[in-house]
Amino acid sequence: MALRSPKDDEGFTTFSLHERGFTLIELLLASSVIGAMLFVVSGFLVLILQSRAKHEAMIEVESQGMQAVYAITQSIRNADAIINPALASNSTSLSLDMESLNVDPTVFSVSANTLRITEGSGSPVALTNSRVVASGLQFDNLSKNGTPGTIRVQLTLSKVLDPEGRQENAFTKTFFGSATIR
Repeated sequence: MALRSPKDDEGFTTFSLHERGFTLIELLLASSVIGAMLFVVSGFLVLILQSRAKHEAMIEVESQGMQAVYAITQSIRNADAIINPALASNSTSLSLDMESLNVDPTVFSVSANTLRITEGSGSPVALTNSRVVASGLQFDNLSKNGTPGTIRVQLTLSKVLDPEGRQENAFTKTFFGSATIR
């Protein structure tokens, strides 16, 4: 037997007061469940965005550090001699005697938190951009008497924090490399 709703005189279905819409408790319960779900989802979104910012900072530092150490070690390999640092000492700058006069001497140094190369009488050229801070640059002359010359390079790069200073953008890494004159 099918249940039927009572109909009024014009054939429309009528409902009692209790069958119409949602109760206040049902509305409050539904809105609190939806609110809790939105809170959890927004928490996940914040974590994903923080993770993305950290990953981008790591990529920025890693790529610039590897490129900088590669440029330095290639210049060492192509040099004729090491001018500075002296044998068995270290320095915060590296001067290389190069075969070609237009790039002689080649000097690597840090100025205003930027790693720079100066070739010959030319102007300094930045090897790192303004999104990273170069620090802790050290060159150790590991050469022995009578050998062509070996330099160990140590360079620390840090990601520049955004204007709000959020820590998820912070990342620092120290890069090492070494090369011997060919």
